[in-house]
Amino acid sequence: MSSRLNPQPLEWIDRSEQITFTLEGKSYKAFKGDCVTSALLASGRQLLGRSFKYHRPRGVLSLANHDVNALFQSESHPNLRGDVTQVTEGLTLRPCNVQGSLDHDRDSWIGHLSRFMPVGFYYKAFHKPRRLFPVWEKLIRRKAGLGEVNTQWTVERQPKSYVYADLLVIGGGASGMQAALSAAQAGLDVVLVDENPHLGGSLDYQLVNETAAAGHRERLKSAVHQNPGIRVLCSTLACGWYTDHYLPLLTPTGIIKLRSRAVIHAGGVMEQPAVFRHNDLPGVMLASAAQRLISRYAIKPGKRAVVLTANDEGYRAALDLQTAGVELVAVIDMGALSSRGEWARKLVDLGVPVWQQSCVYEACGATRLEQVVLAPWHQGECDLSRTETLACDLLLMSTGWSSAAQLVYQAGGKLSYQPGLEQLLPSHLPDGIFVCGRLNGAYTLEQRLADARAAAEEAVAWLAGTPISRDLAACRDDQPHSHPWPIVEHPKGKNFIDFDEDLQLRDLIHAMQEGFDNIELLKRFSTVGMGPSQGKHANMNAIRVLARYQGVSIDAAGSTTARPFFHPVPVAALAGRRFRPQRLTALHQQHQQSGAQFMEAGVWLRPEYYGPAEQRRSSIQAEVQAVREALGIIDVSTLGKIEVMGPDAARLLDCAYTMKMSTLAVGMTRYALMVDDSGVIVDDGIVGRICDDRFYVTATTSHADATFKQLSKLIQCAGLNVRLVNRTGSLAAINLAGPHSRRVLQSLTDIDLDDAVFPYLGMREGQLCGYPVRLIRVGFVGELGYEIHLPHSAAVTVWQALMQAGSSVGIRPFGVEAQRILRLEKGHLIVGQDTDGLTNPYEAGMAWAVPLKSKVWFTGKPSLALLQSRCQRRLVGLRLAPGTPQDQVKECHLIMAAEAMVGRVTSVAFSPSLGVVIALAMLDLPLADTAEQVEIQVDDGQRIQAQLTSLPFYDPDGARQRVNLEEVA
Repeated sequence: MSSRLNPQPLEWIDRSEQITFTLEGKSYKAFKGDCVTSALLASGRQLLGRSFKYHRPRGVLSLANHDVNALFQSESHPNLRGDVTQVTEGLTLRPCNVQGSLDHDRDSWIGHLSRFMPVGFYYKAFHKPRRLFPVWEKLIRRKAGLGEVNTQWTVERQPKSYVYADLLVIGGGASGMQAALSAAQAGLDVVLVDENPHLGGSLDYQLVNETAAAGHRERLKSAVHQNPGIRVLCSTLACGWYTDHYLPLLTPTGIIKLRSRAVIHAGGVMEQPAVFRHNDLPGVMLASAAQRLISRYAIKPGKRAVVLTANDEGYRAALDLQTAGVELVAVIDMGALSSRGEWARKLVDLGVPVWQQSCVYEACGATRLEQVVLAPWHQGECDLSRTETLACDLLLMSTGWSSAAQLVYQAGGKLSYQPGLEQLLPSHLPDGIFVCGRLNGAYTLEQRLADARAAAEEAVAWLAGTPISRDLAACRDDQPHSHPWPIVEHPKGKNFIDFDEDLQLRDLIHAMQEGFDNIELLKRFSTVGMGPSQGKHANMNAIRVLARYQGVSIDAAGSTTARPFFHPVPVAALAGRRFRPQRLTALHQQHQQSGAQFMEAGVWLRPEYYGPAEQRRSSIQAEVQAVREALGIIDVSTLGKIEVMGPDAARLLDCAYTMKMSTLAVGMTRYALMVDDSGVIVDDGIVGRICDDRFYVTATTSHADATFKQLSKLIQCAGLNVRLVNRTGSLAAINLAGPHSRRVLQSLTDIDLDDAVFPYLGMREGQLCGYPVRLIRVGFVGELGYEIHLPHSAAVTVWQALMQAGSSVGIRPFGVEAQRILRLEKGHLIVGQDTDGLTNPYEAGMAWAVPLKSKVWFTGKPSLALLQSRCQRRLVGLRLAPGTPQDQVKECHLIMAAEAMVGRVTSVAFSPSLGVVIALAMLDLPLADTAEQVEIQVDDGQRIQAQLTSLPFYDPDGARQRVNLEEVA
């Protein structure tokens, strides 16, 4: 049955365009502009979600952009808030935190166990015996929680932009529009932001039927949109305040980083729920939520309504219900009619019953509201001898407000409790921060507009350097709009303070009885205010409970620290657009023509493997086999390449690397390990000596620029006479590796490749295909091989010539994945993968690269001298049993001993050369020395046995790197 009303004057929906979406496989209709919540309510569905802890049925609460009763999961996004997520064609949803369906949640039985799950029970239970904790942890995570992250998400790139303004006005209601208009008319450049798609605020829902407000509404909206000095940003959240008025503005398309000279906060107030038994039933909602449903979405929120109020606003909501055709059963006023205004008198004249000095003791119903029990109310106590029961399907709560002042708190502002208004209001504001409107206690429309003009005048004067003194209380109302204690105790509980966390009144009382009677401790122990709405519904009542328990004032009880972000911000918005560069090697087109599948390696795009995506594994194994048995070729142009020249070149390299480079012979190379001052490995490569005062240095792909910077820094610090040339971009590099590499390469170069002339680790210069090249005999992949360093412009010609010359022996290009397997078989580590931000050479099994007895000083030497005797872990080799699935063990899987973590896998792969899965792992001592087997815990919790083995796995004597083709044959 449809609950849609006739067209409303200010509705947000477009009835000319109908949209279809699904929830739990059932199709629903909506209009363009509908949110998920309004569309479901229009179809007659009241049950929208299940609560976090007890899986209780939940419906609309606030509809104010922080209503977490209705959270949904789409195919790509978790935790979509139904009150702000607009329906789009084909949207497919399911509810969060539901086992089965919304109507038949198989976990609804948990609510019956609430007495056994008091506040903080999770701190006290389940951790003993320790072996059972993983079981409990999985159960708890499955039974309680929010949405599920789809690990196969589609990448979303949202741009960031930067905006500057004289004045930022936050809040597009009456006071925000007036403040922006007054400031712009004074000549300021103003940005006005509002979280809603349209300006207007409470003018458009709470005062929509007020004739006196209509003129102000039209005037303000028209003037703001026509003023060239005001930039209006709707659907935009000011989600944090940072030093010097730097605020991130969250828009639908990304974050705007706004720097403003001053800020006016006009964000208004957030309506607070009353606390009574079953105040969370579907059909119980805030009065402002019902008004939003009516005016924005043309939704009739119920058939028979009761309004619980403690202010004038509740009577205005009751009048709006009658206008929408809802039968008004009664108004229950926690105060007296004598303190109410014109709206109350209008309602009484219409003959609606008003129960004065009364409260709702209990809401009744199984899965939705069916009736309410009311009782006389005096000084915070119910008189249960005179209860009444009223049948209804809608109960509106209008018992109080809380200032939306989180950003004011973040800026260093202070609020104090004003008993006259029963509200926390600004009492101290930092320079450049101004407030107005209901946030500042101005409630009538006239008060709001006057307060906004005063705030704008103050901001203009402050920016002009002639600050004026303003009385913050000048425009505040003199009538309270919040009840000081809208909390009704019930012996059976289920009177919720925090809807996000299913926290009842007795939960907070028990927490305080256990000693957590400080507001920050209470928050952390009970988790009040720590749910998705961040306490927007709960914090004010929690403070009231704490203050009454301690017998102190609201100010003495205090409030929790407000930190950015004020509102949930999607990770995609935080990540922003991808700005890091993407570099291509000179051979990129050759790789494309060979069918390469590319991967990112730092800023470079490199071939991961060659072949169709569906043949990834077989292609990589074939590339490994080609290198081992015939000939492989790989583009290694991404390596850092640095020329080091000058009288002090050798001295510089002695300082930069652990091994002494000044003793290196001309025409030879040496492994180069770089550590920082704390002894942590940061890079490796090779150093080759061209002549006495000239060296050639390589660095890893990801650390090339950092290595150049480190060498430059050492030159300055030590006052050395050295010149550096970074040739990473001007030189290409190709590695030719395999048993046939010498014969194929010799046919194209004038350099003598004979062992006697060009030994292992040698470096020679000459001509290749008519181009000047530098050849280096290195063995990262464990086979006879040559690195060819050559001009960028020569890369394509040389690559094609090598492919042509090697075609007779089955040459094959290989990518990064094959290279990683080849180096793993040789036990060669990759810095940053097999090491982390704390790994030193002793842990990496590289004590041979740290000559502490040398008299030469190098960076990190003092630290390494201390670390030598403090090594607590070491990189070891692991071999899995034959037949172990290739992808079962992954990098970063933990190595366990009983229930303790003793290490982690750093590299793992199936070795085509050995026919088994092999791995490198960082393992705690003394296990790295004494253990023969270890257990690896994989994704499904299963533990896999692995055998410790010596390194390297393949060709331990290194004969293959010096082998002649005839010896292979």
